[in-house]
Amino acid sequence: MNDLSTLQTLDTGEATLTIDLAAIAANYRQLAALAPGAECAGVVKADAYGLGVEPVAKALLAAGCRTFFVAHLNEGVKLRQIAPEARIFVLNGLPPRASGKFVESELLPVLGSLPEIQEWTAFCHANGQKFPAAVHIDTGMNRLGLGKGDLLRARALMEGFTPALAMSHFVSAEDALAPRNRRQIDGFEQARHILPAMPASLCNSAGIFLEDAPTLDLVRPGYALYGGNPTPGNDNPMQSVVSLTANILQVREVGPGESVGYNARWTAPSWRRLATIGLGYADGFPRSASCGPLGAEVHVGGHLCPIVGRISMDLSIIDITETGPLQRGDKVEVLGPNISIDDLGGQAGTIGYEILTSLGKRYKRIYLNGGQ
Repeated sequence: MNDLSTLQTLDTGEATLTIDLAAIAANYRQLAALAPGAECAGVVKADAYGLGVEPVAKALLAAGCRTFFVAHLNEGVKLRQIAPEARIFVLNGLPPRASGKFVESELLPVLGSLPEIQEWTAFCHANGQKFPAAVHIDTGMNRLGLGKGDLLRARALMEGFTPALAMSHFVSAEDALAPRNRRQIDGFEQARHILPAMPASLCNSAGIFLEDAPTLDLVRPGYALYGGNPTPGNDNPMQSVVSLTANILQVREVGPGESVGYNARWTAPSWRRLATIGLGYADGFPRSASCGPLGAEVHVGGHLCPIVGRISMDLSIIDITETGPLQRGDKVEVLGPNISIDDLGGQAGTIGYEILTSLGKRYKRIYLNGGQ
């Protein structure tokens, strides 16, 4: 057996990320069922939230998804090769002088300012065709989108292209009691009455679960597709999609008063048994999850074991004193049945979205149910 073949059959030490494509498809079907009468799109920006746009998009296509959202033009161009018949919207709008590339790849820009609308309209006039585009209306995010003072001018300019979708974005849909949800719904309806008639979309993942959710013509879930909880504070209604395991590289004992990791952030209060695992911030395991007021835990030997010391680039250290015997080569659960992406996000002082989209490229990736 040659060296390459040997390497391919070995456990080479990197962490393993397992992605369940069937769970993504099931989550899509569940979300679509919650919005009867509306089309359910799939948001696959940021490489499908870090999980790989090609296998994820194919799984969504097989589940019936025909409309997708990405963030950047280049993401849309890549997705077009994977989904030649799909409708693809580009959320970040129209970069200067990029209209031709959008038309060439049959992508729809989400126009969020008067300059973008002017440029798209001018391109349509120059080419004698009303190419389709979406329009983003700002209802409170103050990030992208047309403000109230832009709507009348936008309406006049929109005669030059085909309006494919009016959309806005919730600020706090995950908080079902937030008064601004109703203000945004009302503001979006008022703006739609000013603009030409076209299909409309407001609900993201969390928006779909609001009471009397305004599902309108199209919903566009992202996070919930990938197993994130769209209803914080309540049980997660979505199927888990990802699991992440890391290998134990070394087990050692340290005595009371001995420090561990960079800057001696943690000191052993008594004799402790520690394990070093092959996972660090270069793999997307956030340094902010180091031991501290929050601090992450991993699951091994039937126990949740805390991180001790600072997480370093390639390595982290866990306290396994309370577990049974563990040794070099054993695996620990970083994400999975006992630790969700939302759990790890909270322990790291961030959100599950950031955990997902930061998942490293060094992992051995395993796609279940149809991936490669």
